[in-house]
Amino acid sequence: MRCARPYPQMMLLRVRAYALALLAVLVCCAASACFATAAPACAWGDEAGESAAAPGEVAALDTSYVPDNVEFLSEGAARFEGVPFGISAFERIAKGTQRAGEGMPAGYRIPIQADANFAVVRTPEQALVYVDQGAAGLKDSGLTSTPEHASAFWSMVLTLDEAGSMSGPTLTEEAPKPLLCTRSTVVVGPYRYRFDAEDADGNRYVTVTPAALAEHELTPDMIRATGLDLGDGARWVDSGIVVPATGLAGPASQSALDQALSFVASIDMRPLWVSLKTGVVALAISFVLGLLAAWRVMGTSSRLKGVLDSVFTIPMVLPPTVCGFLLLMLFGNSTAMGRWLVEHGIEVVFTWQAAVIAAVVVSFPLVYRTALGAFEGLDASMLDAARTLGWSEWRIFRFITLPLAWPSIAAGTVLAFARAMGEFGCTLFFAGNYAGITQTIPIAIYFEWMGGNTDVALFWVVVVIAFSFLVVLGINSYTARQQAYRTGAPARARRGGAARKRDAAPSARPLDEIDAMGGDAVRIDQRALAELLAESGADGNGGA
Repeated sequence: MRCARPYPQMMLLRVRAYALALLAVLVCCAASACFATAAPACAWGDEAGESAAAPGEVAALDTSYVPDNVEFLSEGAARFEGVPFGISAFERIAKGTQRAGEGMPAGYRIPIQADANFAVVRTPEQALVYVDQGAAGLKDSGLTSTPEHASAFWSMVLTLDEAGSMSGPTLTEEAPKPLLCTRSTVVVGPYRYRFDAEDADGNRYVTVTPAALAEHELTPDMIRATGLDLGDGARWVDSGIVVPATGLAGPASQSALDQALSFVASIDMRPLWVSLKTGVVALAISFVLGLLAAWRVMGTSSRLKGVLDSVFTIPMVLPPTVCGFLLLMLFGNSTAMGRWLVEHGIEVVFTWQAAVIAAVVVSFPLVYRTALGAFEGLDASMLDAARTLGWSEWRIFRFITLPLAWPSIAAGTVLAFARAMGEFGCTLFFAGNYAGITQTIPIAIYFEWMGGNTDVALFWVVVVIAFSFLVVLGINSYTARQQAYRTGAPARARRGGAARKRDAAPSARPLDEIDAMGGDAVRIDQRALAELLAESGADGNGGA
């Protein structure tokens, strides 16, 4: 016979069972809510069950790669046979910046075209594809509802991505799982991706921010506290414009000259103007500071002269990135000077003024060293003679030192201008890469190559080589003219044949040492001079 349990004990067991059941229900609800919140609104996968979007937003699309039907039209443009749309203005950007833009919170951002209507972000695990469904009649083309059209779009993206990879990793080789994002902001893992971010100047970006932080919490300190490297969240970004196929024409037959003119007309010339403007301003500053520094160092004691000369010359031997890092530390928020400038509303870092400062730092030693060498090569007795006549140091510098040393100073000045035009590491580190503001020709070459625009990069390389050749040729021509003027070659060249024969004939008169060396000194009658000295000696003896 079973013993009946006491009634209070049975009630206690029932309460425990109810409590456990309620707890299980709460846990299931919480897990469902967390999953719904963390799941991205992306649904371009190989199976229909992977879709996390609401019913009707997307469908299971075929993303197979059919490269044979892709017609590569030109740089950044392609279309697919039998599909009513194509891709133009395709661009691959592999580098971004973590500096907060004007009107944008902190985070990692990669620039895209202002009129781009699709973007592909290569994340560590997959590729996020965002397409603006309201642009260029994409709803009518059935891009997100027709498997054939989705496959054509993905095939064009893979083909253009491979063309712009510059032998780097591609979407085709790594075969990432593509996900079509139906919203402009999605969360994938620890990162939040935004495809339509825009700053105060209208520039568009794809941004990567920590998913754990809200929009108002996106500050540099809060981002550092998360321990995330936001640059790891986006390995590169492809972007472009989906346009109707009727707007894409095949490559028209043009002459070589027309193709060259069309290519040059399509290039953004702002890096040239930024380089010229930066180089000219930096040269003016370096020229004045270099001459003053050389003049003052020449007149200092030997011990102090060695210290000053080392300080003024060290930017020439330091790596440019080290100079940029030191400038960044000096004018950034980590120093008292940088904080004082920021508090007074003066921004230096990542501005055009920063590009000028970087160019001055690397070009100043060239002006200084050439000027100092020219000053030290002058005859000190001639300068002392001018002092005995009561000339001031400034007058001596202006009318004797500077004119005599000018050929060397001019050559150093031209070299300093070329150095300022060609500066890369210090400018990129301290001023950044902002088109039309701090993007000089060397920086444009690097980023055009990284973006897959090899033709544009080669164009700027040719421009830099031609400019450097002209600089060296100008220096050599100027030096040759100065040397010819000093030796009297131009004057002899202008005289006729009879004069040249007369100059070539041996002179019956004895020449002094200076004339024998080819100088333009006044000829001295040595016999008359000897008689004069003899008479003076006789008078002296007689007087004694």
